[in-house]
Amino acid sequence: AMVQLYFVSLAILVVAACGSSFEGSAEEVPDESLIEALVIPHSHMDVGWVYTVEESMHAYAANVYTTVVEELSKDPQRKFIAVEQEFFRLWWDGVATEQQQNQVRQLVKDGRFEFIIGGQVMHDEAVTEMSADIQQLTEGHAFIYETFGVRPQFSWHVDPFGASAATPTFFAMAGFNGHLISRIDFDMKDNMQENKEMQFVWRGSPSHGALQEMFTHTMDQYSYCVPGYLPFSNRSGFFWNGYVVFPDPPADGIYPNMSLPVDNSTIGLYAETMVTNIKQRAAWYKTPHILWPWGCDKQFFNASVQFKNMDPLLAYINSRPSEYGVSVRYATLSEYFMAVHGAKEKWRVREAQDFLPYSNDRFQAWTGFYTSRSYLKGLARRSQAFLHAGETMFCVYMRSQEQAAGKADGILANLTNLRWASAEVQHHDGVTGTESPKVRDMYETRLYSGCNSSAVAMETMLADMTLSNGDVWNAHYHVGAPVVIANRTMTTTVYNPLGWTVRRYIHVVVPSQHASVLDTKGRMIPNQINPAVNRDGKDFDMFFLAEIPAVGFSTYYIHLSTKTSSHHHKKSHKGRVARHRQVDTEKNERNNETPKKPLSVENRCIQLIFDDNTHMLQYIKNRLTGQYVKADHQFMEYSNEGEGDAFASTNYIFLPTGDAISVASSVSMTTVTGKLVTEVRQDFFRSPEEKESAYSVVYRLFNTHDYQHDHLCQRVEMTLRVGPLGVNKECITRFSTNMNTSRVLYTDNNGYQMMRRTYKDFTANNIARNYYPMVTAAYIEDQVRDLRLTLLSSRSHGVSSQQNGSIEVMLHRRLVNHVPLDNSYNLTLNDTNVVKPQLWLLFTNRTQGSLLQHRAQLELENPPVVFISQGAKRPPTRCVGGSGQEVRRPVSALSEDLPPNLHLLTLKIPGWKYHSDHTVHIEHLDDDEPVSPGPDLGRVLIRLFHMYEKDEHPELSQPVTMDLKKLMSPLGEVMNVEERSLTGVWAVKDMKRWDWMTQDMDDDGDAPSADEDVKETMENDYTVTLQPKDIRTYFVTFAPNDHVTNSFNC
Repeated sequence: AMVQLYFVSLAILVVAACGSSFEGSAEEVPDESLIEALVIPHSHMDVGWVYTVEESMHAYAANVYTTVVEELSKDPQRKFIAVEQEFFRLWWDGVATEQQQNQVRQLVKDGRFEFIIGGQVMHDEAVTEMSADIQQLTEGHAFIYETFGVRPQFSWHVDPFGASAATPTFFAMAGFNGHLISRIDFDMKDNMQENKEMQFVWRGSPSHGALQEMFTHTMDQYSYCVPGYLPFSNRSGFFWNGYVVFPDPPADGIYPNMSLPVDNSTIGLYAETMVTNIKQRAAWYKTPHILWPWGCDKQFFNASVQFKNMDPLLAYINSRPSEYGVSVRYATLSEYFMAVHGAKEKWRVREAQDFLPYSNDRFQAWTGFYTSRSYLKGLARRSQAFLHAGETMFCVYMRSQEQAAGKADGILANLTNLRWASAEVQHHDGVTGTESPKVRDMYETRLYSGCNSSAVAMETMLADMTLSNGDVWNAHYHVGAPVVIANRTMTTTVYNPLGWTVRRYIHVVVPSQHASVLDTKGRMIPNQINPAVNRDGKDFDMFFLAEIPAVGFSTYYIHLSTKTSSHHHKKSHKGRVARHRQVDTEKNERNNETPKKPLSVENRCIQLIFDDNTHMLQYIKNRLTGQYVKADHQFMEYSNEGEGDAFASTNYIFLPTGDAISVASSVSMTTVTGKLVTEVRQDFFRSPEEKESAYSVVYRLFNTHDYQHDHLCQRVEMTLRVGPLGVNKECITRFSTNMNTSRVLYTDNNGYQMMRRTYKDFTANNIARNYYPMVTAAYIEDQVRDLRLTLLSSRSHGVSSQQNGSIEVMLHRRLVNHVPLDNSYNLTLNDTNVVKPQLWLLFTNRTQGSLLQHRAQLELENPPVVFISQGAKRPPTRCVGGSGQEVRRPVSALSEDLPPNLHLLTLKIPGWKYHSDHTVHIEHLDDDEPVSPGPDLGRVLIRLFHMYEKDEHPELSQPVTMDLKKLMSPLGEVMNVEERSLTGVWAVKDMKRWDWMTQDMDDDGDAPSADEDVKETMENDYTVTLQPKDIRTYFVTFAPNDHVTNSFNC
């Protein structure tokens, strides 16, 4: 039934243009004196945005591939590029016939149907995190390579709202030879067009420089669409199939706004329009090769009528070279880049700057989407973290359990559900929050479904690995919210997916204030119990310090009772509660009330000082260095008073009517001090009469024994609660300090590298145009006093420094005043959610800030996964295997913690079927023989990431060498390690990227070689070296049947 919905209606196939009597060829050998226009047929198909994936497949997306494949098979001159893989994969798996699949294989082999980018989606570049970017790109590349034996080498990032400097670096690591962008700031694009600087060699990474450079083409002002205006018609130009109709294709095949057909009366007019546009574009580029994108949103759903009109038009132009001075031909994107590469120009070098933020005019700063749909942003990040945990656990499980093979296919299928959902939401109208409400619901439903299926997989694996004898485990993946426990006795197993030992306070909500926590050796673990936040006094927050090994487990036993004298509770501490009166901050400030003794809370590393008159934060002190800073922390709101026209904030655009205003006319505060955990809980009220606060924050300070070396002591963990907002409000939290920062801000590009942001003065709209994306981190610093204040985030936000010494983070947005968007596309942002983002604050000198930031950032992103097994269980007195004998069990999948500058970015069993040897893989494809009938469960993919920039830290910015055979020995005997490209589809030894001539070549004409970045980093069969900011990918295989048949419980 589903397949029948996607069948192309016969009416669509039979509709054709009125034929032109002109005959000729659309493929002519170009005269070198002519401008050569390479016409690239494409369809921009958003995986979401206004319509769900299912709606789009039914209305047009399936028809795009069905009709394009048919039309390309009719004429060898016709070509097409396929950009985002999700729709193609759905068509391939659920719609395409065997004949159509064979046709696609031949078209791909002939180079006429070309996969561009190759990721599951065209991902956003501003608010996506690097592991999710790489995962979705890997997902798409693996499918393409496994199915067709080709590897995408060019990008088509025509629609993301700004361009990150990290993206070309990732594409270089994946083996790309060209990058294409479009949406950059309007005034910058105007200047680049005027000076023919639309193409350049981009060295996006300051550490890699020329080694990972990427030739980049910027689309001109027409972007990825053909000219929409025809001077001889009131219909759009070059869209002969018209505009898509939802929900159903029209039965008669007649669509709105179908361009006038090409016939004897119109062919000359079309030719003049097309040639004029080609020549206009030629004035903006250095070579005579012009990329002419033929397509736009939702085009080519009737490729027959498209090609039947364009074929004679191209032939007509080519028959008149002296008249038009232009040659035209169908092309793929690779042909365009090859033509430009062959021109042997010397290209301008762009160093490590990005193209963020993006504005399309003075009042249209696309900086609102950095925060839009904050709930979805948080869910997307949590889901990616949960996927990483599931992938690493699956690798451990397959290598440690003999019985794993029988369950592997089901577990892999469950993880694949989340792989797909996480990849899908990275779309540039997905995690950005710029989709319609029903598409938001689609993303959230699929993410929850993927998390649920992955939780089932992880619970199954944990039951086997911990020898739990039938106990039922429940995985908790709602990161940021505590685990709620009802039973009086339970087992808690905590899994750490990171590559180093993590010490973390585990937060659970319990129904009793008397508890004991024991480890597997029966030792008492200190815990602290506080009255629960926002639980009506019925429950309690319990914190206990867990130490979890790298890629490993720790298990604890929690026992609750009503007895206060039980010896089991001698290490159970009670938080001391002090409730401070609610104060009218405006009144106290206005009346200059007599200053009271400041309220101070502290641990061994940090001191926070609050003004008791206003309850507002006053000072932050680093007790290890003695440094302090005056710091005011407030919730504030920007208002938007647009009256339903284009001049209003939207999902995309931030356009405030003035500066932010404090929301706090009244503040209540409660402190909870304890031996392990100290909390400050604040609620902010718009008026003293308000009963329910729309804003709150909980600051937490933690004590540890080894506080001087324990990062846990040196941060302030903040959980904020915001919402529901008032209508047309945009909420920020702002820290105002006495640091001298000159309004210079540092923010991250996709969690990969930090970017320096200087405040810019514009003729208008300064506030919005000085906002930047904060994916994982932002900081300000005072270089004279050697101070740095860093904020780390669990989801993406907008961030800015509007005044000297200030840093503000946009937390939430609610907007209903942009009538055109609401009515035309239902892109309302009437977001009534209550959101609870987490921010971690570090106050340090600059060197210590660099030391703490990277690992703390990853610990915030990838928290331990907590599993609860309810039931009466006591700690074991010894560890036993399945046969009952006592055994020694490893607790970690790694032989040692990674060095402090390395991150285990990926550890997974992908399950791909392709052969690692390209020649062998192609032979299998040519013979129509699968490499294996099922997923390859023996191949492990590991990615290591050097977190530091060159010269960032005196010690941690050095190269680091690892022995992978030793590192992974707990998982078995490593037999082979092979270095691969970022997405795994290239062997590094075979990956030869193009050299591009640059204007900084030396006197001998030598340019830095782009091939140097693909040299193998392996010093022998197993030892690898990583330079600063390297991401290195390896396939690892183990000795056959060499399973470490141990559990991870003891």
